[in-house]
Amino acid sequence: MKYGLKSLINPTVQRMKNLNNELVKGTAAIGLSAILWGFDGVVLTPRLHGLDVGYVVLMLHLIPFALMSIFMFKEYKQLKNFMRQDYITFTLIAVFGGALGTMAIVKALFLVNFQNLSVVVLLQKLQPIFAISLAAILLKEKMKRDFAIWASLAIIASYFLTFGFHLPKVGADKNTIYAALLAILAAFSFGSSTVFSKKVLMNFNFATATFYRYGFTTIIMLIYVIVFGKYTEIAHTNKIHWMLFVLIGITTGSGAIFIYYYGLRRVKAMIATISELLFPISAIFFDYVVNGSILSPVQMISAVIMVFAMIKLSS
Repeated sequence: MKYGLKSLINPTVQRMKNLNNELVKGTAAIGLSAILWGFDGVVLTPRLHGLDVGYVVLMLHLIPFALMSIFMFKEYKQLKNFMRQDYITFTLIAVFGGALGTMAIVKALFLVNFQNLSVVVLLQKLQPIFAISLAAILLKEKMKRDFAIWASLAIIASYFLTFGFHLPKVGADKNTIYAALLAILAAFSFGSSTVFSKKVLMNFNFATATFYRYGFTTIIMLIYVIVFGKYTEIAHTNKIHWMLFVLIGITTGSGAIFIYYYGLRRVKAMIATISELLFPISAIFFDYVVNGSILSPVQMISAVIMVFAMIKLSS
């Protein structure tokens, strides 16, 4: 009897250990990707200021996609399984999550000229509001009863995060207003992309989804750059710019997305949401360490309230 009980306990203990290991790995992976995104938004991408936004977005997708094409060449075989709806959905993901969303946030970071960088990054945390709203409309997902309360609180907090207790002055605060609106547009775009990605992930794994998201975005941005004559920007791209393109491409770009999805497969959504708090925290930290910027007490409280509201919406 004693040995029989022991034989039952040991597998259970082992399963618990495996679950705990997966939880630690998943939480660490999501936390690392969040830190990378915070570092990118405050330290790396703003250093590309001076180049055309569309050209920057093209390079941030072209370089990672070129690398993925080498190591993930087999993904091209998936094209024979594509249906018309798959092409449409991947195009929508590329338009919103790749082209429009990235252009909006990059332009917002350029506009503030190293001032209020963490504010611009934090405003992206409004993304769940748009993702949940669109999921309810397009995917017929049930919206929480208290959605309006938490969404309203987050929007109000985002105003105080941007302007504090002051009314915005169109002349003096023009770039801040534009940057805030672009950051919100980026949140909407990334939220839309999340909804479309859910549809794609019903038929494809995350590696395939990431590969074609970058591929379709590269094609769209290449057309943009050619049509608007922005290809001449390559003549103004110096060694520092090329180093940043490559660094962002393999770390905070495609690298961070792969790390994030690796973690997301191993933890529940609520734990993932909490781990993602390292994104705004790291943005504030890096903005202070690198640029000497610090949020005012009002902005700090507003940031905490906004992030808390986002957690309640995502949980």
